[in-house]
Amino acid sequence: MPHDHDHDHTEPPSDLELRVKALESLLVEKGLVKPETLNTIIETYEHKVGPRNGAHVVAKAWVDEEFKQALMNDATEAVANLGYCGRQGEHLEVVENTAEVHNLVVCTLCSCYPWTVLGLPPAWYKSAPYRSRAVSDPHAVLKEFGTELDEQQKIRVWDSTSEMRYLVLPQRPEGTENWSELQLQQLVSRNSMIGVELARSPRQLEEKDK
Repeated sequence: MPHDHDHDHTEPPSDLELRVKALESLLVEKGLVKPETLNTIIETYEHKVGPRNGAHVVAKAWVDEEFKQALMNDATEAVANLGYCGRQGEHLEVVENTAEVHNLVVCTLCSCYPWTVLGLPPAWYKSAPYRSRAVSDPHAVLKEFGTELDEQQKIRVWDSTSEMRYLVLPQRPEGTENWSELQLQQLVSRNSMIGVELARSPRQLEEKDK
């Protein structure tokens, strides 16, 4: 949406990060957890558990028109009905990529992000360069992620806030007409649900698995 939303927690995220770091240090110091264990947990939540939830949502929308309509009408409720709810997942809106429009999500003032369906936000999403350039030069940002759009596609940038978080519904890749929902989930990445990349093609999936 237009970049006129109020963010009411610019400072708290930094404070929260400090608290998390302090807790991590205390746990390690007391010998209650090993640093490599913490790293594994964070890696799992950032790249596997969270994005897997979002991939389920997207793939289901691709194969189930009734669910897709429910998702577009009230994403928060539709996602909660799949069991994905909690803090950082409230007030969710889904924006659909089409042949005419490509959607890109950013949070210009902090790092608002739908954790329940995407896991932990990547470092680049929270960085100042991404937060500013996604708005001022989205074409260049997409190219840096290797994403080339059709010339007729317009880019629409959505600014997440504490009151509204966005999830991109990527276009379903060609050649997947007979794929199951479980197979389709493998084509959906966290980055495609932020909008910096497209969903993987069947060929890209094959190359990834080699």
